[in-house]
Amino acid sequence: MAKLTLAIDAMGGDRGPSIVVAALIRALQSFPEVDFILTGDEPRLKALLNREAKHLKAADRARVTIQHTTQIVQMDDKPSQCLRHKTDSSMRVAIDLIAEERAQAVVSAGNTGALMAMAYLRLKVLPGVLRPALIAPIPNEQGVQSLLLDLGANPQCDADTLFQFGVMGSVIAQELLHVSEPRVALLNMGTEDIKGPDVVRQAAVLLAASQQVHYQGFLEGNDLFSGKADVIVCDGFTGNIALKSCEGMARMVYDHLKRSLKSHWLSQAMAWLLYRRQRKAWSWLNPDQYNGASLIGLRGVVVKSHGNASANAFYSAIAHAIAEAESDLPKRIHDRVEQVLSEQHS
Repeated sequence: MAKLTLAIDAMGGDRGPSIVVAALIRALQSFPEVDFILTGDEPRLKALLNREAKHLKAADRARVTIQHTTQIVQMDDKPSQCLRHKTDSSMRVAIDLIAEERAQAVVSAGNTGALMAMAYLRLKVLPGVLRPALIAPIPNEQGVQSLLLDLGANPQCDADTLFQFGVMGSVIAQELLHVSEPRVALLNMGTEDIKGPDVVRQAAVLLAASQQVHYQGFLEGNDLFSGKADVIVCDGFTGNIALKSCEGMARMVYDHLKRSLKSHWLSQAMAWLLYRRQRKAWSWLNPDQYNGASLIGLRGVVVKSHGNASANAFYSAIAHAIAEAESDLPKRIHDRVEQVLSEQHS
């Protein structure tokens, strides 16, 4: 494909453009064949780049373009209001760059609802795709990653939509996780065939009958991180609650452990020694590397970074978007959906 260009909403998120610029500098060094367009307040972004990117080569700095915008989508803005009144926001202009084929992917840490609404309006869904979905990687006990979808784009889904999520998730697992035959499971309240709402059981029938999906059956919440499936499918209401519940539990355990270790010098010394010995073994649990939920099923690559992401986490979202664009993920999904539709009509 032609040289890749990534659009970045530089004004979105809780921490502002300083985090974005720090992540961008690292990305320039890691991806020498990629160009970047920052959308946002040009004077502010230029000042940040001049201050933070002094050590970069002139050729690397030349790969960064700033597209000035006059508006910012705030985290509490209503998506409908953003669609009508924030057409010159950093988020909207970044998405427009894909629609105008000036960029192949976009990354934003801004308002999730506004990002989904703008992307849906400007990019449209791929032919045959019922609904776009938010998908993100999660760690598992095997030391690798699984994919969970939907994470909030579709609070309610019918069986056909859940089935299609399994199909699209399989494509991403093959292209990005390099799993030749991804195992797909439906998140449910039990593993027995009679358990769960009708829509989930109907989706199970569709997945089991398809030659395009390696369906494993139902998966309970306590096996979310077990590695028993490469792709875990659910509606957006369930997925969003499941993911945020796990994040909250992890934060609580981490904070409690940190307080305990700080309570005595001997505990601190033991923790330091343990970390030194086990640093590589535990590195796969670093939450920064899982930052970046993809809005799949659209005619372009859209990656949503966590609003409070650090520079390292935002860099992970950038790397994720580049990987999707390099593999031409929308086309891969379109081709697989066409195969499934042909299978169902034959």
